[in-house]
Amino acid sequence: MTRFGTFEAVIGLEVHAQLKTQSKAFSPDSAAFGGAPNSHVDPISLAHPGTLPVLNRSHIEHAILMGMATNCEIERRSIIARKHYFYPDLPKGYQISQYEAPICVNGWLDVSFEGETGPQTTRIGITRIHIEEDAGKSIHDHDPYATLIDVNRCGVPLLEIVSEPDIRSAKEAAAYLQNIWQLVRWLGICDGNMEEGSLRCDANVSIRHVGDTQLGTKAEIKNMNSFRNVERAIEAEIARQINIVSSGGHIIQETRLWDTVKLETRSMRSKERAHDYRYFPDPDLPPIVVSDEILRQISESLPELPHIRRLRFITDWGLPAYDAQLLTGDRAIADYLEQTVSAVNAPDGTTLQDRAKAVSNVMMSYVLRLLNEENTGISGFRVTPERLAGLVSLRMADKVSSTGAQEIFSLLLTSSETAEELAMTHKLLQVSDSEALLPMVQAVLSDFPKEVAKFKDGNPQLIGFFIGQVMKRFKGSPDPKLLRQMIAEQINLSFPN
Repeated sequence: MTRFGTFEAVIGLEVHAQLKTQSKAFSPDSAAFGGAPNSHVDPISLAHPGTLPVLNRSHIEHAILMGMATNCEIERRSIIARKHYFYPDLPKGYQISQYEAPICVNGWLDVSFEGETGPQTTRIGITRIHIEEDAGKSIHDHDPYATLIDVNRCGVPLLEIVSEPDIRSAKEAAAYLQNIWQLVRWLGICDGNMEEGSLRCDANVSIRHVGDTQLGTKAEIKNMNSFRNVERAIEAEIARQINIVSSGGHIIQETRLWDTVKLETRSMRSKERAHDYRYFPDPDLPPIVVSDEILRQISESLPELPHIRRLRFITDWGLPAYDAQLLTGDRAIADYLEQTVSAVNAPDGTTLQDRAKAVSNVMMSYVLRLLNEENTGISGFRVTPERLAGLVSLRMADKVSSTGAQEIFSLLLTSSETAEELAMTHKLLQVSDSEALLPMVQAVLSDFPKEVAKFKDGNPQLIGFFIGQVMKRFKGSPDPKLLRQMIAEQINLSFPN
């Protein structure tokens, strides 16, 4: 629990995820992001008289999949409702949603975050997940005298994921949102792009004195388009409410906007209550009935979830927790890792753990760094798992040095040759033939008698100098381990005390 003096915060999040379906929630029109204003429209999304909605099956399947991933109970019979409010960008004058009978209820997520006393894990309840359609978009900055309306987004399928008021700090809220973001992307149902509005979050924030069980008056915060803004907005709202109550004032239930310039929340409108929306079952849409067969099919399509795969990487593969966390941050990266491990041709006697650690090292050192530098995903990475496995195989067999491996990785990005072919072409295969290396070792030691004497007098770090000199002169890539051993032996043999 995070305390703010004698107060504690009580926070619940409402997350809207825009689903990756080809068509809209209740019409065949395109649900794709972008396009010229008012180009993805049809009579249904424009609410022309006499048009009737038709339920999108993928919308329901995505909701059930998310419900299963968040430990929800899947309701076998749920009701579609009309939620009435009047905005210029809502042509029907109501939004098709769910209210009394959502499709998923009573779920939870375990969330890890950095608390006041160190790493913490807490279970956050999920009240409900329901389906609904999106509204259009009001544009205020294209015309100095008018607000313009783009209804492309009208009818785009959404999931609303509503948490219990179990969150007690801004950091915990941001961690929970990151878990939701990871899950919808992992399941392939939403791209999670917060800048484009594919994932949006509203936060309900209230405070109460520590020990109280009754909920305080809440304010809902909107206009948060990043994890950092969610954390900042909640922190600012908690501070605002504490300041008001400490000064003898009262919190008003309202909707507030997050001002990213002034870093404060500001009043937008009074907060509607459920009865203000005049919910009632939509007479044009029948109840959603989920059969045993549908549940079975969706359950079979549920992938191994990120926290389960992360635990497997740690316990079965022996990866460090930090590495496993990063490598399961994105499902495509985790899949790439597994494919690479499977393709590694390791020397006899090596184990799965050996292969996994070797691939993890290359992924962490080279691949993730490159993706971060180029700000791209693994789907745009130019090296297949099989070709990267070739590089790992060379390293595990001690056929290339770490420096050589780094050079080969760079070459793989622009070449279609295998790692071994590149190592041969660029003379990067380590030479492990002591007879071939011996004359060069002896010549270097002979040319640097003062350094040899210093080495014998107790300066062992000079071994690196001798290795470097041999590598400069030798046409190829000598094995550093072998060189180290040979140099020490030759100094003892050729330069006795």
